[in-house]
Amino acid sequence: MRIVGLARGLFAVASASLAIWCLSFGHFALQSLPTWIPWRETWVYGSALVVLAASAGLCFSRTAVPGVLVIGVYHAVSGAIYVPEIIAKPLSIEGWYPFCESLTSLVGAWVLYALLQPQSRESATAMAGQVAMRAALVLFGLTCIFYGWSHFLYAAYTASMVPMWLPSHLGIAYFTGAAHIAAGVAIAVAILTGLAATLEATMMSLFGLLVWVPSFFERPRPDWAGSPANQWSELVATVMLAASAWIVAIYLGKRARGLRHVRRVGIRRPPA
Repeated sequence: MRIVGLARGLFAVASASLAIWCLSFGHFALQSLPTWIPWRETWVYGSALVVLAASAGLCFSRTAVPGVLVIGVYHAVSGAIYVPEIIAKPLSIEGWYPFCESLTSLVGAWVLYALLQPQSRESATAMAGQVAMRAALVLFGLTCIFYGWSHFLYAAYTASMVPMWLPSHLGIAYFTGAAHIAAGVAIAVAILTGLAATLEATMMSLFGLLVWVPSFFERPRPDWAGSPANQWSELVATVMLAASAWIVAIYLGKRARGLRHVRRVGIRRPPA
């Protein structure tokens, strides 16, 4: 149960950070939303307050499940908002990137919901069943592949973000892109999933620690960092993605330990 508590804590911190950012930089969040959305300001501030309350709910056992469901719905709606833009411009990354970020976060909420469910198969809901969880893992793998592909598509921009003290910036951009793709493929096709998810979570965490956190202290501010609102936006998004990736890794590790236990018990069981 401690590992599930860790997953809850990670997601609570990430979701609360997202809500606080929306409340602090609502004007910036409004700019990132498509103009066709009605009541845009109400959506930004109202949903932020709801997510903040749901994040607090994750800290308590009785309200953890409703809290994660609310956060999951938020990310589902956030992703759906960009579907019209994707349909209109299917080859543009502008709609795909926020859609994939929302999808990754939705999978994080989905998998955490499964972790919070009772362990018996009879009590598991459809959302936490084997078929549903397999679908969630495939979606997570596909988003990882997208992030890796974007490294190749914008190699020069990615290389500019690599810390100066590291060698071969362009090589690191290509290497990390390939690593994202490899991890995504492994998770999607169910090969070494635990190792792949841990690799993905580690890369996302290091991206926040080595790229976005130091950008706040660099003077002058790097060109790729943009405004302070953009810096906080990217850091919060990275924390959200990293938390979701760690939740997937925790789920896969917990499932692997459960399978080993079942096999061990099965071997020791005397024949009928």
